[in-house]
Amino acid sequence: MTEASITSEDTPRIREMEIDDFPEVFHIGEEVFTVEYSQSLYRTWDEFEITTHFNLDNELCLVAEMGGRIAGFALGTTVKKHNSPWKYGYLVWLGVRRDIQKGSVGSRLFHEIRRRMVEQGVRMIIIDTSADNLAAIDFFKKQGFGDIQEHVYMSLNLTRKSRKKSVKKS
Repeated sequence: MTEASITSEDTPRIREMEIDDFPEVFHIGEEVFTVEYSQSLYRTWDEFEITTHFNLDNELCLVAEMGGRIAGFALGTTVKKHNSPWKYGYLVWLGVRRDIQKGSVGSRLFHEIRRRMVEQGVRMIIIDTSADNLAAIDFFKKQGFGDIQEHVYMSLNLTRKSRKKSVKKS
């Protein structure tokens, strides 16, 4: 693979992810999904995110290729809930190299994963992001998402020793 520079004039080619793409996809995820991105990610970016989704729903693991390099990726899955006639799509990760994020790569990845989900009978796509991730919220609004709901996520650090109030003995 060449180290050709990626320019905004290039049109990304969207295709299914292949095993040989894993290292480059992993490094893009490391670049994009950092602690600064979300300090309380309930999911963390690691190599298992790629392999798990690839093994479960490889047709919903996509990459955007430009100039001989991977420019971005999307990892999705479908969910069929018990007692529901609907099939849901869940876009778990969508990452684009930081130096080309305001281009068409993310939109093209989303449109292709959406098309594939529709083919699979999905009636609703769900995404989640941090409430303060305004760039992601704006991106997904442009893709047609609405009905923004804020969720409360709480954490309890189990590695800290709890302080017990000392009781004075008389």
